[in-house]
Amino acid sequence: MILRTGQRVVFIGDSITDCGRRDTATPYGAGYVSLVRALVGARHPELDVEWINRGVSGDTVRDLAARWDDDAIAVRPDWLSVMIGINDIWRRYGDRPDDAVPIDEYERTLRDLLRRAVDATGCRLILGDPFLIETDRSDPQRADTDRYCAVVAALAAEFDAVHVPTQAAFDRVLAVSPAKRWADDRVHPHLPGHAVLADAFLAALGATATP
Repeated sequence: MILRTGQRVVFIGDSITDCGRRDTATPYGAGYVSLVRALVGARHPELDVEWINRGVSGDTVRDLAARWDDDAIAVRPDWLSVMIGINDIWRRYGDRPDDAVPIDEYERTLRDLLRRAVDATGCRLILGDPFLIETDRSDPQRADTDRYCAVVAALAAEFDAVHVPTQAAFDRVLAVSPAKRWADDRVHPHLPGHAVLADAFLAALGATATP
């Protein structure tokens, strides 16, 4: 387990991170953040860790940039978990293509935000991939998602961050189960889909199950 007592863990991202944390499921949301918090507590009860959710539904990296100082830097995280990119890609395939974020802008913006956070707070980073719950890798949105995932993996190496390969986690379950089990729209997971995400985060954190 890489977390230590007294540390503050901040999660920031889009609707997958938000998951009702600002209304029906305050303050942690009803998704993977809440599951990670609960399971780390259950598996490592000796740890006293503070958890903060700063996900906002609909966000792209542009939106993160607009609120970064208040929602990422000002809260002084010891660990900052960032999972962003789904909307940056998805908008290209919906009714808001002008709001899509090209991959070069995505990489440049995300790198700048991560550098600012590390320089300002000394935090360690946890970077989760964007994902699409889709088995056909030739599907245009899935192919784009894989390219953005490669950007996140490269940034994780650049910043010596903990990398959470969420797309690979979904690919493993999709190999033996239908996509509709995990999400209706390929993007917003049902609770079992959030459990897939939580498992991936727990593995990356080293939060092993009790024997």
